[in-house]
Amino acid sequence: QCDLQGLWRNELGSNMTILATNRPGTFSGSYHTAVAATNKQILVSPLQGVQQHASGKRHPTFGFTVQWQFSDSTTAFVGQCFLDHRGKETLETMWLLREEVLSHKDTWKATR
Repeated sequence: QCDLQGLWRNELGSNMTILATNRPGTFSGSYHTAVAATNKQILVSPLQGVQQHASGKRHPTFGFTVQWQFSDSTTAFVGQCFLDHRGKETLETMWLLREEVLSHKDTWKATR
């Protein structure tokens, strides 16, 4: 069974720490990205999420948001945890980043 709690690293060098998932499946933690489209100092940022009820689920789905502390943007991640035959856990995720724009007419360029 997949357990999201712990330290996770991706292929680009970013890492996140997920604290214990509570009974309803919610969790919190922190994300430190290794890549950003800014010249500002990259800061560790808080995350909040929810996991599909894990009891009996071998490959649960989950989602979380990160409120970036160094930019006016928020990223939503969705994914699934996979467990291989050796017990290694892998998270497969997709994300959408929304940055603040100054007017509604610029909304077309606000989401990546």
